[in-house]
Amino acid sequence: MSTPSKGSLIDDRASAAKPSFIDKVDGGWPALAAEFFGTLILVFLAVGTAVFADTTAGTVGIALAFGFTLVALVYAIGSVSGCHVNPAVTLGMVLAGRMNAVAGVLYAIVQFAGAIVGALLLYVVSHNVASRLGGPFNRKAFGSDGYGSNSDLHISVGGAFVVEIILTAVLVLVVLGVTHGPGVKGLEGVAIGTVLTGIHLVGIPLTGTSVNPARALGPAIFATNNALSQVWLFILAPLVGSIVAVAIHKLLRAKAVPAAATAAARPGDGS
Repeated sequence: MSTPSKGSLIDDRASAAKPSFIDKVDGGWPALAAEFFGTLILVFLAVGTAVFADTTAGTVGIALAFGFTLVALVYAIGSVSGCHVNPAVTLGMVLAGRMNAVAGVLYAIVQFAGAIVGALLLYVVSHNVASRLGGPFNRKAFGSDGYGSNSDLHISVGGAFVVEIILTAVLVLVVLGVTHGPGVKGLEGVAIGTVLTGIHLVGIPLTGTSVNPARALGPAIFATNNALSQVWLFILAPLVGSIVAVAIHKLLRAKAVPAAATAAARPGDGS
């Protein structure tokens, strides 16, 4: 039996100590798994409401499905991964300095994968449903987003781009705000879910509401209209909206920090 050389032992130790991409992720594989399943659940339940219950739930019901699902996910997986379930939110966290870029890319990959699998499950279920008079499948949109003829209000491509930027900026700004600094803790999920509901109430008649590139891509793959040719907008615009939100958030924090420091420096205040 041969004895390993000193050099080979050093090489083995160096190889074992070499960090992997997963080491860049706070929480490691469990965090990535949480983002995958969280995004899958968001698509299956919320987009599923749009696909199967559009005629009964209506705009309000669909908006509530997105909001309530996100509230539940924040409390279910927030402690594991932060519950981004949205590449635009992840981009906001990276740009705000709360997450490294490698972890952000890995988050985005599993979020897109989760959305696609969630949409695939919806597709499988839809082929086992006998819908009456075309039911929710009559537009063949499969819960996808759209502009022009794919929009209930026939919004233009430019209008859709602006709407998605604004709505995503609102979402990311709220997420950044309630997860940082002083404030009422324990209610972050309620705030985030509530604003997502409001966003969908405005956005569903206009674009169907993306504000989430992963949610946009998953259903578009299985739609039988031209949703896949329009999905670029619903991936790009939310990312731009995230950048806008980070800029606003940093501006607000820059104003708030000196004010807080000044108040703390005053002796006797608050006594």
